[in-house]
Amino acid sequence: MLQQLTDRVWIYPYEEARDRPNLCLICGDRFSVAVDAGHSRAHVDAFYQALSEKHLPLPELTVLTHWHWDHTFGLHAIHGQSIAGRKTEAYLSAFRDRVQAEGKACFLELHESIRREYAGNTPVVITLPDMTFTGEMRVDAGNCGIRIWEAPSPHTDDAVLILAEEEGVLFLGDAACGVFPSWVKDPHLSAQLSDAIAGVDAKLCVEGHAEPMTKNEMLSELMKV
Repeated sequence: MLQQLTDRVWIYPYEEARDRPNLCLICGDRFSVAVDAGHSRAHVDAFYQALSEKHLPLPELTVLTHWHWDHTFGLHAIHGQSIAGRKTEAYLSAFRDRVQAEGKACFLELHESIRREYAGNTPVVITLPDMTFTGEMRVDAGNCGIRIWEAPSPHTDDAVLILAEEEGVLFLGDAACGVFPSWVKDPHLSAQLSDAIAGVDAKLCVEGHAEPMTKNEMLSELMKV
């Protein structure tokens, strides 16, 4: 099931039924970096099993694209450390407080896909990232530069983009989507994100819940209402 996109980039594909997004691995010479932490421990375990079957290393660092549960609630089960934008940490902390105060029913009622992921009274565990940043940062995983930065998005205001520079692969999470659950896109924010993507030297773009596409295809898709 694991798909190799480039020499250094692998994708564990998304699944619609349980709203599981693409989980990705960028393999440097010194360590590997994962994009997003999955919907639950079961999602992370499935990703890691797929990596093991290909004899690929577990990530030493996991970068979050935004705070939404399907990309972050597996954080407690990851290998290595995690990093996220400071806004993402704040949203996760607030949602954790809400679930602790109201019970997990307030989370389960959000969507049927969540109830499928957490069937069988599976516990809901919300943890915070190990590290946070604001603005932009870079990581050298070993002959593999990775740019990580906050960007405008019609989906959330904590969107983080990740670029595997030498591979020419840009990871967007759900940044190009509209607001949940209406999926309406703010045209101004869409245009700002489009400008950000256009300025990146990338051949391929990977969204959270779609097949990889070229940068031009991504720009065209983004501007659809």
